[in-house]
Amino acid sequence: MARAQHDYDDIPGTFVFDAERSRQGYGINMFCMSLMKDENRKAFKANEAEYLKRFNLTPAQTDAILKRDYNRMLELGGNIYFTAKLGATDGHSFQHLAALMTGSSQQEYAAMMLAGGRSVEGNRSKSGKSKPAKSKSKSKPSAKRK
Repeated sequence: MARAQHDYDDIPGTFVFDAERSRQGYGINMFCMSLMKDENRKAFKANEAEYLKRFNLTPAQTDAILKRDYNRMLELGGNIYFTAKLGATDGHSFQHLAALMTGSSQQEYAAMMLAGGRSVEGNRSKSGKSKPAKSKSKSKPSAKRK
């Protein structure tokens, strides 16, 4: 079943974790949560493809996990906080994952965040229909009170 389109799907590079994505990504998220236990991390690292068979994953979800394609995992219903457990299992910090997901180095990512984050210019919508509105009214000087 195809995912219903929402207004917020127009935000570039953003996959909103809504109820529909939660249902879609249940298997991904349960897999990631399983990595909280040491014995599960060891079993996964010993044979990743075999371990993933324990979860009800689509072929696309399995592929995204095996390739460590975090953006694709989010698109397929993964929750960023759960998928970070996979990164931690691989020995990566959240900053490393965020840099990877934005196509930048950790140093570039950290500098961008310290400078106030990603600019909204060019990041408001994929379609361009959400450009900032220009004010139609001109401000009038306020009347003096007596």
